[in-house]
Amino acid sequence: MAAEIAVTIGAHPEIATTLSHPVLLRHIDAKYGRLPDVVHEAMRPPATAAGVTIIRPLAIGDDELGHTPYDWRTAAAQAGDRAHRSASFELDVAMLLLARCAGEPFGWEGQQGGRLVNNIVPTPGHEHEQSGASSTTLLSPHTEDAFHPDRANLLMLGCLRNPDRVGTTVSSVRNTELDAAQRETLLRPRLPILPDVSYGTGFDDAPAPPIATLGSDEGQLTLRFDPAYTPLDDADPEFRSAYRHLAAELERVCITAALAPGELLLVDNDVVVHGRVPFTPRYDGTDRWLKRVNIRLPQRPRTAEAAEDGYGQRVVAPFRTSRGNRT
Repeated sequence: MAAEIAVTIGAHPEIATTLSHPVLLRHIDAKYGRLPDVVHEAMRPPATAAGVTIIRPLAIGDDELGHTPYDWRTAAAQAGDRAHRSASFELDVAMLLLARCAGEPFGWEGQQGGRLVNNIVPTPGHEHEQSGASSTTLLSPHTEDAFHPDRANLLMLGCLRNPDRVGTTVSSVRNTELDAAQRETLLRPRLPILPDVSYGTGFDDAPAPPIATLGSDEGQLTLRFDPAYTPLDDADPEFRSAYRHLAAELERVCITAALAPGELLLVDNDVVVHGRVPFTPRYDGTDRWLKRVNIRLPQRPRTAEAAEDGYGQRVVAPFRTSRGNRT
């Protein structure tokens, strides 16, 4: 179906750059419902305490991808460049079809140019930062876009290439062990979480309301966690102790998934933190290449967070069926 859509509309730059062109959106909305029931079942939110599902396999031929690009801008440009003859655009469409089965795929104006499908590749000069463009450093376990009330409910990672079997780490807060005092401490808003470097810099001086690390959904724990962008030195000893215990528990229950080409990792972003083990990039066109889609679930509104402004970061949400303060 993705191939049919890609051929029908063509990988024109104005369509492939952000993937939010009305022509493409109409095709996605008109056709995702025709996918077999087994596909819709697979794309349901993970039902176990682990909060993750691996779905396999999309048909991906390595020789059809072209070289792994050096950065997301190059990847987006190549998807709309017919001269490259890359399968990247077709895979973008496939990711959107699958994400639409789950909910409402969206992007961010301040991240990767508002693109609905992000490209995650190691980028020269970013090896040591805490972002998807890093490589040689450990990408700390974190909630995707934990700083924002409109963050994804589900996160979908699709593997295009991973010759070194680089592991993606996942840990569920519902598998951790916390005592009553630690839960009570982490349920109270104490510290802010700042946007990561993929959104820019200068957020240290912005108004930063405290948020709660833990939450609850019908008695089950939820989580907002990003230690790399949380000013833990500003907290009292009781909070730091509870936070360190939570971090240790998340490490204890960690699962590592070394995705193979064509495999999809579906993560419940309200419950699970994810990260990545370090690796050494070659920058020779064969490095790890993932695609990422943020997915909103309309049935999971975050009314308690509605007053947060998310540091002014705005979503690109063309599939949204209900709207809050941000569009």
